[in-house]
Amino acid sequence: MLNSILVICSGNICRSPTGERLLRQALPQLKVNSTGLCGMPGHPADSLACEVAAAHGVDLDDHVASRFTPEMARDYSLLLVMERSHLGQLTAMAPEIRGKTMLFGQWLDSKEIPDPYRKSYAAFEYVYCLLELASQEWAKRLQK
Repeated sequence: MLNSILVICSGNICRSPTGERLLRQALPQLKVNSTGLCGMPGHPADSLACEVAAAHGVDLDDHVASRFTPEMARDYSLLLVMERSHLGQLTAMAPEIRGKTMLFGQWLDSKEIPDPYRKSYAAFEYVYCLLELASQEWAKRLQK
């Protein structure tokens, strides 16, 4: 039974915290957290990610970044990554989790969610919109 989701990106300061919060809103009955493959442990969410999320009513202010460990994956039913390269990195670290790892953009024609780090407000807005659409699609499928 699916009862938890771990959202994974590179640094855990832009995409995955936003995806985590959107999924928490859409699927309040599930445990949802986020982490990063290279992680920036202890850092807050990127200021532009916070600004864009806040403009859409999503609060990232209390986010604290973490770094993925294979042990962490055992606590989650589903792992959602932003890019295909993340799938390979996770599989190299913990081959046993491949079967429960998918793209966050799986239901958007397996679209990768690009990294907006150090890019413009417009880039963050675009990524936010992709994450919002993908979250809605995950919610539709997981609430059945």
